[in-house]
Amino acid sequence: MLEISTNKIARVILRAREIGAKVARWDTPGDDADAETILEGRPSDATEQELRQYIADLNSDEQASLVAVMWIGRETFDASELDEAIHTAKEEAVSPTEDYLLGIPLLADYLEDGLEALGYSVDEVVQAIR
Repeated sequence: MLEISTNKIARVILRAREIGAKVARWDTPGDDADAETILEGRPSDATEQELRQYIADLNSDEQASLVAVMWIGRETFDASELDEAIHTAKEEAVSPTEDYLLGIPLLADYLEDGLEALGYSVDEVVQAIR
């Protein structure tokens, strides 16, 4: 059984998507039409720091469940192995969870896939927090 609300997972998904949509700063775009559609990441942008703090503020059970959902989405574990995945996440936690998760390139995708594998509608979960 998940030890984190799906609303909290949805918040991580949305923030991770925002971070993933940003690109490094650029000074001279090759195509001015594209320049208007690029979302630049800036040092003063708090999105990543806010997500780091949000994950850090979760209790250890919530953090382990979040990692387990990501692992299920990444197919490291099957959905039927949720309890084992949570237990493993608790046992293997050696670095801050926020550092581990934000180092995963497709974090939002894996969390969405994990929720779906566990029988949740990602669209409904995300819409519930908007």
